[in-house]
Amino acid sequence: MTSVLFGITLIASAGVGVVNMITEEPIEVASKNTATALIQQVLPEGVEISPADTLLNIKGNVVYVCVGMRDGEVAGYAVAAPSLTKDGFNGKVSLMVGFKPEGEIYNIRVLQQNETPGLGTNMAVEGNKLYQSFFDRQTGEGKNPGNMKLEVNKDGGEVDALTAATISSRAYVNAVTTAYAAYLKKAGHSSKELDRIARDAGSTAENLETDDSATAQISEPEAQEGGQNE
Repeated sequence: MTSVLFGITLIASAGVGVVNMITEEPIEVASKNTATALIQQVLPEGVEISPADTLLNIKGNVVYVCVGMRDGEVAGYAVAAPSLTKDGFNGKVSLMVGFKPEGEIYNIRVLQQNETPGLGTNMAVEGNKLYQSFFDRQTGEGKNPGNMKLEVNKDGGEVDALTAATISSRAYVNAVTTAYAAYLKKAGHSSKELDRIARDAGSTAENLETDDSATAQISEPEAQEGGQNE
């Protein structure tokens, strides 16, 4: 009986290994294609995505920064970042945020969230008021987070929270803050500006301290379509 069980286990393990070898490369290619598509959504049209991406380590959280180039000059930054110090109702919220060279937001897409359907998941609905808070109401142009009080209205900030989803909204804003901190680091802005953003986020400068030692890649995101359960 022991020999039979060992044989079954060996065959099953080998089968799993073979399937993994067959599917690993297509999955990796699909994941990269999805990430590239999302990056293009948050950067100005027609920019060339630089292959020299940067992975920043912000207090144990991997933040992915991709630079968009046009005619040899920086045209924007795409940053994939999690909420750093504030979780949503059911965990962290991760966003892909596109910044113009001077720091104004170009676009925001939700990478990951598992919030309550019909409440927190509305952060992924096109044109929701949480998203719109980062754009000028009259011109539609993106705001520079450095000129904003990065908190929801209930906490004295400038961002309109989703109805009945304040916790989810706080995590969303915190993810934007993390992304902006990574933008500042990549664009070479001063640590003084980073400190101010940290204070606005209810965090500390230490929590936003960055280095270039992280190694990871973006997994295939699904959350733009909304979470599936509470």
